[in-house]
Amino acid sequence: MSPSKLRQQAGRLWRLFATGFSFSAFGIGGIILWLLVFPCLYFFVRRPRIRIHFARAIIRYSFRGFIGLMSFLGVLRYQIIGEEKLERKGLLLLANHPSLIDTVFLMAFVKHADCIVKSGLWNNLFTRGPVRAAAYINNEQGSELLEACIATLKDGNNLIIFPEGTRTPANGDIQLKRGAANIAVRGLQNLTPVVIHCEPQTLGKGEPWWRIPERQVQFVIDVKDDIPIQSFTETGDSEVMAARHLTEFLQHYFNQEKAHHA
Repeated sequence: MSPSKLRQQAGRLWRLFATGFSFSAFGIGGIILWLLVFPCLYFFVRRPRIRIHFARAIIRYSFRGFIGLMSFLGVLRYQIIGEEKLERKGLLLLANHPSLIDTVFLMAFVKHADCIVKSGLWNNLFTRGPVRAAAYINNEQGSELLEACIATLKDGNNLIIFPEGTRTPANGDIQLKRGAANIAVRGLQNLTPVVIHCEPQTLGKGEPWWRIPERQVQFVIDVKDDIPIQSFTETGDSEVMAARHLTEFLQHYFNQEKAHHA
């Protein structure tokens, strides 16, 4: 085996170890937050609004540390384009979802972040403490889910949504659900698209963490200019039709951006 092949193989083995170490640290950190940090927060901070603010800040910096750890260990590199746009409040952030850690990236770099979490995360050993303390929106709220999303935006929080509802399939075809468009239309909320590019692809839908690529992964988080909602709500169409047209527009938008990066 040539020296270059040996270096490549050694690098891949190191990244496999570093990836496993990083995810183990993530899990252990979640348990520590659940068992030690957040109980102390509940004890010392009695006012729910302030407690939620601190909980979300703790999660943000914990996720920032996790991303920093993976970068330090050489698992990945990342670039954030348009980060200054995330300094605002009341943003409805819509992102594509190529990788398992997309959520971690956005939660790490978006201040005042709120998100919709699956009910399973409310009962998961590693995540239940953080998501409950931070009062994120449970997707099992039924008819109240839409109102909760609009309310958190009006309260100045930045709501992160992956309108695909799950990670992008292996064929790369982005198919959006209509929930995010309904929030934008009914809440008269402009949208801030975030295009996430991951090269080479890793931690995709149905892909185990140990199936790492041959080379180091590069993430690009591109915060795009806002999409004004008025062009969809001032056409005279019903809210249902406006949400449908917006979803079609966004699906074309994200697929076009993906093709541009390919």
